[in-house]
Amino acid sequence: MELLKKVREAFGIKELRAKMIFTVLMLIVFRIGANIPVPGINRETLAELFSEGSGLGLLDLFNLFSGGSFSNFTIFALGVTPYITASIIVQLLTVAFPYFERLAKEGMEGRKKMTQITRYMTVVLALVQAFGLTYGLFRRTMINQNWITYIVTSLILTAGTMFLMWLGEQINEYGVGNGISLLIFGGIISRVPSMLGTIGTSLAGGTLSVVTLIVFIILAIAVVVGIIAIQQGTRRIPVQYAKRVVGRKMYGGQSTHIPLKVNQAGVIPIIFALSLLQFPLVISYFWAGSGFQAFVEKYLSPSGNPGVWVYAVLNILLIVFFNYFYTAITFNPVEISDNMKQNGGFIPGIRPGRATVDYLTKVMSRVSIVGAVFLAVIATMPTLVSQYTGLNIRFGGTSLLIAVGVALDTMQQLENQMLMRNYQGFLK
Repeated sequence: MELLKKVREAFGIKELRAKMIFTVLMLIVFRIGANIPVPGINRETLAELFSEGSGLGLLDLFNLFSGGSFSNFTIFALGVTPYITASIIVQLLTVAFPYFERLAKEGMEGRKKMTQITRYMTVVLALVQAFGLTYGLFRRTMINQNWITYIVTSLILTAGTMFLMWLGEQINEYGVGNGISLLIFGGIISRVPSMLGTIGTSLAGGTLSVVTLIVFIILAIAVVVGIIAIQQGTRRIPVQYAKRVVGRKMYGGQSTHIPLKVNQAGVIPIIFALSLLQFPLVISYFWAGSGFQAFVEKYLSPSGNPGVWVYAVLNILLIVFFNYFYTAITFNPVEISDNMKQNGGFIPGIRPGRATVDYLTKVMSRVSIVGAVFLAVIATMPTLVSQYTGLNIRFGGTSLLIAVGVALDTMQQLENQMLMRNYQGFLK
């Protein structure tokens, strides 16, 4: 109730109300576009394609990122996956190449250049993925199977991805929250009604027992509680400011702390990991029916054997890696140390300067491993449970992680903007 009360208070602020309404309208536009089908497709053949279950288990990843647009083959079938992949590549390049490292340190102008490079790379990746899916997986659903149809369809899918990228940037600038993450969040939430309908049908048909449903609900609640605990958890580093006299006034002397979040990277590691795990699938569609696609199905798919274990291990490693990688980008211990030193602050028992940097780095590394392991386990366990129990919750954990994580991040941003206007926060 307190949360709803504070949301109403935020809605009462003219500026925040405009941002919230704009965000909702952009999500509505996204859902409208997600239901516009690609022209020239035989819908009956498309339905048969997915009812056969012949696709890789990773097909569910595309549906997760696109909110069901992939299985319906709409103009947003690719979702924001190419943009996420391009962002991963650009951020990795900041570590490997001095030019990109300089851009990252040039402030606003450098970020603008990196954003432009990301956009160009998104176009290239979207074209590759669109053509691979059109010519490979969806080729037999085409009414007219010729090169003109393949090219036009690929361009439509690429345009859809670029529009989603633009939509996300508009939310970042004029709305509340991270635009790309909110689009993924909107896609996940949009599938809830159909999921509830499927559960109801399964219960009525006897294919799903009440006990299994209750166990699933309990696990889902436990996962949500765990996500909130990890997302909101912090390690407080005490900071003491020395007293100093400026003119006739005395400053400093108070104690405060630096809050180090247990999961500094949020849901970004999961989104990045899932995006990369889709890449072999896209490449395999260039050689549909070949030995390479059979290899991907068997060894790199969560529905394959031993692919389910390979996929689980890769998923864990990628989540842990991107957790540390993204934390290293967003958390700068050198800058924090310099700011404390300039203002007469220090960590009790730790020398200012290099010793402080090393201490903050060590603590952040230890704290991050807790969040990384938690994210990896929650994102991977549903895949293994689904494979060996038959319970269709393959991406339940991932969906919950992304949905709850994005919701918390968005609420945190809304809270920060309220606090700037002397409103009491609603996230404790």
